[in-house]
Amino acid sequence: MLSVLAIILPIFALITTGWLARKAGALGPRATGEINNFVVYLALPALLFDIVANADWHTLWQPEFVATFGIGTALLFVTALCLQRLRTKKLADAAIDALNASYANTGFLGIPLALAVLGSPALIPALISTILTVCVLFAVAIVIIEVGLQPNRKITQMLLNIAKQLARNPLLVAPVAGAVVMLSGIHLPAPINSFLKLLGGAASPCALIALGLFLAQRRRSTGTLQGLSTLVALKLVIHPVIVWLLATQLFDLPESLVHAAVLLAALPTGTGPFMVTQYYKRDGNLTSAAILVSTVLSLFSITAYLMLTRL
Repeated sequence: MLSVLAIILPIFALITTGWLARKAGALGPRATGEINNFVVYLALPALLFDIVANADWHTLWQPEFVATFGIGTALLFVTALCLQRLRTKKLADAAIDALNASYANTGFLGIPLALAVLGSPALIPALISTILTVCVLFAVAIVIIEVGLQPNRKITQMLLNIAKQLARNPLLVAPVAGAVVMLSGIHLPAPINSFLKLLGGAASPCALIALGLFLAQRRRSTGTLQGLSTLVALKLVIHPVIVWLLATQLFDLPESLVHAAVLLAALPTGTGPFMVTQYYKRDGNLTSAAILVSTVLSLFSITAYLMLTRL
């Protein structure tokens, strides 16, 4: 539990720092929006581009692990999307909730946790899960959100408008550009790589600071926490269970990869969904609560899994 706490504690420290900065008046009411803009338009696109452009598919190509984590995450996303739609939520908001339930914090938490628990062999599965979550899942959710935000128009006009919106979205343009660089075989010069890592490295810390700022100034609306327990349960319990079943019953992964897949699926909700709520100006109350509560509870759920499997 101490090893898990040591990795999770900096997350709470960054959220608390943002909360204290807002309460103390060090950062004003406009700070949340400005920091979010920095993350969405600069830091996060740099991180997405860096991850994809520098990916080595010869090393990362593990189809059974990709299928295990990818299908498990997709099943959870679709399940949560359908549940929220049945609650008469708009498609865009339901997609954000589905992202809350399936977007594991693989980058900020997953990589250091996997390395600490499973050692260096776990780095490749952690990178694969990060690409699937931060790039693929993120892109699918954004497309669904764009569809949900379109007014009732003819199908051709709606598709054209969606295409225009997606082409201007930095969170989609960046990984696509990175894929072009990766597939072309171009090796980015060292100064550019350093620039991307410096800028991209600010994405998670600044997003957590922004989350703290938001929590310090938000006003809870009626029904803000409705469905929170469902989303947290889906993320911390159902997600790892689905991945475990796929890993052991369908794809028969080696034990080391089974543990890596389950551990990465058991991670709490990352900051990606919160960035989406801010970018599209949707209500971020439920999302911020899901991130905070799932992160707190993951300390106990992940520790329980490690004790159960004696890792």
